[in-house]
Amino acid sequence: MKIIINGAGGKMGHMLADMAREEGEVIAAGVDVVGDYMRLEDFNGEADCVIDFSNHKAAPELVSYCVKRNLPVLIASTGHTTEELKLIHDAAEKIPVFMSPNMSVGVALLADLAERITRIFGDCDIEMIEAHHNQKLDVPSGTALMLANRIQEARPDMKQNVGRHENGKRPANEIGIHSLRYGTEVGTHEIIFSNGLETITLKHDAKNRALFAKGALSAARWLVKQSKGFYNMRDLIS
Repeated sequence: MKIIINGAGGKMGHMLADMAREEGEVIAAGVDVVGDYMRLEDFNGEADCVIDFSNHKAAPELVSYCVKRNLPVLIASTGHTTEELKLIHDAAEKIPVFMSPNMSVGVALLADLAERITRIFGDCDIEMIEAHHNQKLDVPSGTALMLANRIQEARPDMKQNVGRHENGKRPANEIGIHSLRYGTEVGTHEIIFSNGLETITLKHDAKNRALFAKGALSAARWLVKQSKGFYNMRDLIS
């Protein structure tokens, strides 16, 4: 598989490139201000897909390039605006698009378990705590939002409350989301379900960012075999 890495100059871009070579894949191009190419449009060579570990602001250029070249694209960046998400979904009507704020298979399983517990455990209080390194830009994490959205699929009446700060009792239909930022924390997500009689806790702890690169490669290998459409980790593990 020949891969274009968008955001090749970042930590994840370097890690992805190293792991891809170790697993026998080919890096067709590294795109970044410090990469082989400064812009995607500068590369016209052969490629099977684009993996994006850059920034959400790159979305317009990214999807335009991939649609123009009919290339599958895997988007692992987070923090997209409503307008950027629309561009991405519009592109999925023409090419295969895989998007996930977290490329961990373990987190995908965590999301499935969270939805299942919400459906079965009934009316319970749900709290989420997510922790990341002190340089992370978006709050809460894209993964936390993804997990909360999966919970809401089981209980559409629930609403997300990010960084609760008000005085007063906790509403019954609330998903509390709390963000911690410190040191070099890779990423931890914990979900607590409690009905007052018993408590269930789910927790995923990322030990090394290499797991995100490995997940992205697995997803890319799967994506290049798909037809046009919008996909995520849920599709990959189903």
